[in-house]
Amino acid sequence: MTGHSTRIAFNSARFLTSAARLDQCPEDTGREVAFAGRSNSGKSSAINAITRIGGLARTSKTPGRTQLINFFSLSTPGTRLVDLPGYGFARVSRNTQKEWEKHLGDYLAHRQSLVSMTLIMDLRHPLSEFDAMLIEWCEHHGLPMMLLLTKADKLKSNPARNQVESVRRDLEGVECIHHIQPFSALKGQGVEPARNHLSDWLLDAEPGSD
Repeated sequence: MTGHSTRIAFNSARFLTSAARLDQCPEDTGREVAFAGRSNSGKSSAINAITRIGGLARTSKTPGRTQLINFFSLSTPGTRLVDLPGYGFARVSRNTQKEWEKHLGDYLAHRQSLVSMTLIMDLRHPLSEFDAMLIEWCEHHGLPMMLLLTKADKLKSNPARNQVESVRRDLEGVECIHHIQPFSALKGQGVEPARNHLSDWLLDAEPGSD
């Protein structure tokens, strides 16, 4: 990855629209990066930290609150951030979960402007069954990924470092994963590297693996 300053103004992010189904999404042009993560992984806080907009993605004490695909436009024409529904939903029926999973699958399979996936995982509880399924899907479809290991501030430095290395070892050889980054929305850890990778994908700068 080249060491450049961020070229996308992430603080320009503005809510564009929400979609429950693929046919409700904005016009399928330009480039967008999606954020996915298990409920309560810190996904909303990560998006808010990257954009420096405190209330952009809603945070909630109730996991699974975000049930729609939310699109945010950026000041660079044709670029968007996408907040996908948290998976592992709490307090909803299995039928509702299945509906969400179907529409999410439609988006992942058919959205032409989707250029990369940022997977949010709580550093203390990484690589759930849901995480593994999404990584496998991205590997199969050749969709590049960045993993943000959130809530890094909840662990002391040595255990945090060991946990990150454990994730790296477990995912060694998975070609779709371009970057694994410890992240703390509270402390700002990992925010700039995340912005740089997102900028490369949104501006089609051919990011390299590292």
